[in-house]
Amino acid sequence: MKEDYYEILGVSKDASAAEIKKAYRKMALKYHPDKNPGDSTAEDMFKKSAEAYEVLGNQEKRAKYDRFGHQAFDGGGFGGGGGGMNMDDIFSQFGDIFGGGFGGGGFSGFGGGFGGGQRRAKGSNLRIRVSLNLEEIANGCEKKIKVKRKVQASGTTYKTCTTCNGSGQVTRVTNTILGRMQTASPCTTCGGSGQIIDKKPDGADAQGLIMKEETVSIKIPAGVEDGMQLKVSSKGNDAPGNGIPGDLLVAIEEKEHPSLQREGDNLHYDLYISYSEAALGTSKEIDTVTGKVRIKIEEGVQSGKILRLRGKGISSINGYGKGDLLVHVNVWTPKTLNKEQKEFFERMANDENFQPNPEKSDKSFFEKVKDMFS
Repeated sequence: MKEDYYEILGVSKDASAAEIKKAYRKMALKYHPDKNPGDSTAEDMFKKSAEAYEVLGNQEKRAKYDRFGHQAFDGGGFGGGGGGMNMDDIFSQFGDIFGGGFGGGGFSGFGGGFGGGQRRAKGSNLRIRVSLNLEEIANGCEKKIKVKRKVQASGTTYKTCTTCNGSGQVTRVTNTILGRMQTASPCTTCGGSGQIIDKKPDGADAQGLIMKEETVSIKIPAGVEDGMQLKVSSKGNDAPGNGIPGDLLVAIEEKEHPSLQREGDNLHYDLYISYSEAALGTSKEIDTVTGKVRIKIEEGVQSGKILRLRGKGISSINGYGKGDLLVHVNVWTPKTLNKEQKEFFERMANDENFQPNPEKSDKSFFEKVKDMFS
């Protein structure tokens, strides 16, 4: 059961907005990560207090909470009163609470560290689509794809931003009922990187980047599915100011196979045989994702029989082995007969051996479907 937000902040249910803010500031300063490095308990309390203040510090959300409790925000996540608070979101949304408390720096919410600092910009992501056949999906493969991406132009140099003096942040101090509050925000001149363009070669854009075609090797694991997205780190566009490159997002597109149909990790194959083959038995060559194989069809096989070839399906992307290949036997009924053929079937029409006589071992259609998923 979730803890009561009022109890977390240590205030009564009729506390004023100013009292709630004061209580949260006290909690935030007490459990701030800079003051409690490596303390997971303090970090948990820091997140809980932020979650409580996010609701109680908002008049509309507080009214909903007073009426319905935590159920008012079920599934809401951060921004709706739910759990799973993110440190960057806490500092960026409630940055004014922490100003002046930790060496005057505040926390920028960028760069992956507490206590402020220069932001490292990240380049934009690129998206491509890769088409794979069933054999490539079943066994995994490596694709070499040509990608046009923005990279930093040779000869581009940067200098310290004069607006923030290289810190990547600008600060301001305001007087509030709680005292002097200092807030920090990313510098709008340099975008928080602390650097601006000094020199750039001809052909480079305003950020010192040029478009370049590059061959990227992409390893596709076995078992991927249509619509699945893979990420190749740092193969998106470069970021200005020696920032972090974006990522290359690879969307998987599955090509249709001429004779195999996929269902999860299993494959299905429709095998058609004649009356004669069904009665006498035969052997047939069929497609699999590893090549053709020959299977034996026993005499007297019934239409609808399912033969399971274990391990001949798709490798599980989660590493749980391979699926199976399910061969569906269909006895083909001729649509036209010549005189001699008609006479044969007319003679056999009342023959005892040609009368349907299913055995208990001959499963119904629904039982066969059930077996496929067992």
